[in-house]
Amino acid sequence: MEKKEKNDNQSWLLRFVKGMFVGSGFIVPGVSGGALAAIFGIYERIINFLANITKNFKENVRFFLPVGIGALVGIAILSWGISYLLGSFEVIITWFFIGAIVGTAPALWAEAGKEGRDRKDYIIMIIAFVFGIILLGFGTQLFNGAVQPSFIAWMVCGALIALGILIPGMSPSNFILYMGLYQAMADGFKTFDLVIIIPIGIGGLITILLLARVIEKIFSTNYSEFFHFIVGIVLASTIMIVPLGSKYAGFSFLEFLMCFVLFTLGALLGWWMSQLENRYK
Repeated sequence: MEKKEKNDNQSWLLRFVKGMFVGSGFIVPGVSGGALAAIFGIYERIINFLANITKNFKENVRFFLPVGIGALVGIAILSWGISYLLGSFEVIITWFFIGAIVGTAPALWAEAGKEGRDRKDYIIMIIAFVFGIILLGFGTQLFNGAVQPSFIAWMVCGALIALGILIPGMSPSNFILYMGLYQAMADGFKTFDLVIIIPIGIGGLITILLLARVIEKIFSTNYSEFFHFIVGIVLASTIMIVPLGSKYAGFSFLEFLMCFVLFTLGALLGWWMSQLENRYK
């Protein structure tokens, strides 16, 4: 009994930490909450729950409660520190997230192939990778920071955040940043501004109700193809957040070392969480 209680507590803590990472996908540019959910092995269950709210409701609520709390804590913490950290240490912090993704990549690859993989899956993965590179690479031209804050604009932000969960690899913060609403959104989360939070919640809820069942259907009929599509998008989104060129202007040896150290720490954390996931599945 004592061992079971210990395992339950560890499992609860693990889901809480996963929730914090998934929540980071709402607020950190270049990071996808859906991709992190897939990497940490909870994406499929999230989709099943959202598409069938009343099915196994109590069991799912108990399972996702620490995930939801962790996501809220992650958003709250990052909302306070995101402007400072990304403004002062953008490259170093980005390498930590890249490391976390790399550390969990073997688990994601294994998950994608658990029902087998063939040539078609590889082709889909490559197409998804190219599509992701194009979408993220030219996304800035869609909005170009021209959107003014309004109820409708915040609903659109909520829809993008929901899509970031439903479609792994899509980073909602990237598009919100392109719209010129990112800083105002982060400030709204930080100060708990209901004028911003309520329409974001409405937009997210509507999007989930409309699309969750569609995503679940795709999963149930084309698991291998869809998960390899996810792998391709995750690869693309990871490559697109790798800092390049002028990002390192004026960097000292210590700063380069910190990039390496945080990448390594992120990879070790991702690997450790993957191992825990295997234990508690």
